[in-house]
Amino acid sequence: MRTLLTITCVALLASSLRADDWPNYRGPHHDGTSSETGWTTQWPPQGPPVLWKANVGTGLSSFAVGGGRAYTAGNTDNTDTIFCLDSNTGKVIWKHSYPSDLGAKFFDGGTTATPTLDNKRLYVIGRWGDLFSFDAASGKVIWQENIHTETKIRVPGWGFSGSPLVMGDLLVLNVGEAGVAVNKRTGRIIWKSASKDAGYSTPVPMSADGKSLVVLSNALAILAVDLQTGKQVWKMRWVTQYGANAADPIVNGDRVLISSAYGKGAALLQSAEGEPKILWKSKVLRSHLNPGVPLGEFVYGFDGDKRNDASLKCIEFATGKEKWSAKESGVGSLIIADGKLIVLNENGELVIAPASPDGFKPIAHAQILGGTCWTSPVLSGGRIFCRNSRGDVVCLNVRGSDSDGPHAWLPIPTKTMFAGSLCPRRPFHVDRICADSRCAKCWARSSAFVPATIGTRSRSNRRIAIMPCRGCSFPSTAARMSPL
Repeated sequence: MRTLLTITCVALLASSLRADDWPNYRGPHHDGTSSETGWTTQWPPQGPPVLWKANVGTGLSSFAVGGGRAYTAGNTDNTDTIFCLDSNTGKVIWKHSYPSDLGAKFFDGGTTATPTLDNKRLYVIGRWGDLFSFDAASGKVIWQENIHTETKIRVPGWGFSGSPLVMGDLLVLNVGEAGVAVNKRTGRIIWKSASKDAGYSTPVPMSADGKSLVVLSNALAILAVDLQTGKQVWKMRWVTQYGANAADPIVNGDRVLISSAYGKGAALLQSAEGEPKILWKSKVLRSHLNPGVPLGEFVYGFDGDKRNDASLKCIEFATGKEKWSAKESGVGSLIIADGKLIVLNENGELVIAPASPDGFKPIAHAQILGGTCWTSPVLSGGRIFCRNSRGDVVCLNVRGSDSDGPHAWLPIPTKTMFAGSLCPRRPFHVDRICADSRCAKCWARSSAFVPATIGTRSRSNRRIAIMPCRGCSFPSTAARMSPL
């Protein structure tokens, strides 16, 4: 019992240490990149192990992941539902539903924006203006309103599709000609723009001349506004067929890469009062729904839309010069982590390749979903979350086997002997455990703790993998052991 209490205390301490969360659309850096390392591309022939599967209803919403939970949304029978899932098991922790038209206009319909996690709050906007602030832990509605009704701003053809952006006390939305900002604590409108068609991109933060700006799209332009006032700082006319300015701008210092599909192309802008300077413009990259992802001096992204033969490309950010082009199935999406592309193509094949201007050279691939996959994957804590437009969700285990990679070791001040032998041949004590909250939280469930009889042990560092508990599907909780 004393051992379990000791483990519980250490686990609670470790649970306060944040892992590589993905709190909003395009991740913590708002550009599709992750700082997570140590995840594995050494997959069995059938692909990475599946931790769990679920169905969340029709839609394109991606995932916000944090605190051991994954949040997403979907539509069933003209009802939108926000889901909070246990990220280890897929179990529904809470959900919230409200009436909402499917809106199947030239695509399967359903939800399009991704929930935004901000500490203890979760923010969600629906296509027809329903805006919510939830207690992220319990699902309790803190406040709600319909932003279309409150502002009298019209809804664009495919609905409000940009995900909420949290900046300080403001929640910024791509609503109207140049956005809307509300107080994130109360929902009170701070500033708004004219009632004209919004674009479909998510607002992206930017800093220029000491000011905090937000870059977003409307049906006819890409523009930057002052965060505090909503006043337009600059505007670039950018007319795309169907008003489909959907891909997020890519911000790098005072430069902004914009791109859209249906034959439009891309341009690199330099921020300036009034109208930005065009550094280059070409049709080298025509982003449909998912924007490219920057890494170093290059951007990796899909070129083309569903009407064309799409290809995955690498271009030079500063010049627009194409470095390589590779045929993929459909338009697809991608993120980048640890110098590698994580690509989900339209047909549901997951492909991993080094992010290199020297060419597209896959090192792992697996068919993980069917249907249409237009939603960008998410990597968080050694798990890849993917979905298709039907709402089929799969969570894959890509956590590396090397405990010194993805695990952050937390020393235990007093060496602790386990109740019950982990190895029938010789006793072990724990001298450190993984500080990752996804490991540690299972240890806190002392009543469910079931020590393994045999673990994997390395002669060099005497480590052993311990099965965490009956209630957790995560394959192993890591502890480093030393022989007595």
